[in-house]
Amino acid sequence: MSDEPLLRIVRGHPDDDELAALTAVVAAVASAPAGPERPERRSRWADRAALLRQVPHPGEGAWRASGFPR
Repeated sequence: MSDEPLLRIVRGHPDDDELAALTAVVAAVASAPAGPERPERRSRWADRAALLRQVPHPGEGAWRASGFPR
């Protein structure tokens, strides 16, 4: 086991209750599985749907909107 701390406070002076709350939140987030409640984040660069052509919608300002990605 490492002697290195898991958390390090770099600013402020939390009391014991605040430090315990922070530790509980960090531990809960780290142990939560990725699922419908917490989807995996994907880069916009890796999003293959962005490469598909969008159907243009006629109407006011459509020519301007056609140049912006959705």
